[in-house]
Amino acid sequence: IRRKPVQNIVEFHIIGRLGKIDAAEKVTHISVAVNYNRREGETWKSDPQWHRVTLFGKLRDRLEKTTIGDLVRITGRIGQSSYKVEGQTRYSVDLIADGFAILAKAKGKPVEDDMQE
Repeated sequence: IRRKPVQNIVEFHIIGRLGKIDAAEKVTHISVAVNYNRREGETWKSDPQWHRVTLFGKLRDRLEKTTIGDLVRITGRIGQSSYKVEGQTRYSVDLIADGFAILAKAKGKPVEDDMQE
């Protein structure tokens, strides 16, 4: 019996508010804020966290329709990289986008386009 190898994947799915956009020649990095609610005693607290996502190719073009504060949905894969700083190896986790959609504009207006992967 011949078995096909199983493909293992690591994916992410983020729904959050668009923050900083840092565009370079071939790559764009964006910051997305997400809120996690946690309980402190009898009250709930919001715990915002920022995630840095990397976009390439056509996904970068979709950013032209966005503004800071828009609610976005991003899907993609998780990668790892390493680099040296002053002789020390440092490691990072990279969020690389495969899908990007605007769910709502910052002013609260819904977006009529469906997510295009």
